Amino acid sequence: MTKMHLTMVTALALSSVLYLGCRSRSHELHSKETVLKNDLYAMRDAINQYTEDKKKAPQDLDTLVRTGYLRNIPTDPFTGSNATWQAVQDDVFTLGDVPLGITDVHSGSSRISSEGTPYSSW
Repeated sequence: MTKMHLTMVTALALSSVLYLGCRSRSHELHSKETVLKNDLYAMRDAINQYTEDKKKAPQDLDTLVRTGYLRNIPTDPFTGSNATWQAVQDDVFTLGDVPLGITDVHSGSSRISSEGTPYSSW
C-alpha cells in the first residue's frame, strides 16, 4: 500500500469514527429529551388528577408521591437530580382557606434543547 493510500484509508476511518460518535451523541440527546417529555407529562398529569380529586392543587411534588399520584419524583435527565424541578405556583387567588399550590412543573436545566428552546420552558 502506498503512503497516499494509507493516508486516505486513515482519513476515511477517522471520519467514520467521528461520524458514529456524533450520531451516538445525537441519539443520546434525543433519548434524554424523550425521557424529559415523558416525565413532564406524567408529573403534569398527576398534578391535574390530584387537583381534580382533592379540589385543590398539591403544595409540592412530594405531596404527589406521599398521596400515591406519583411513584417517585423522577430524575431530570439534564440536571441529574430529582430536586431541580421548577414547580409553578398557582397565581390565581381562591376564596376561603384553600391554599394555593403548584399547577405546572418545568425542568431546572439551563441548557438549550435540540429544538432551540430552553428545557426550562418545556
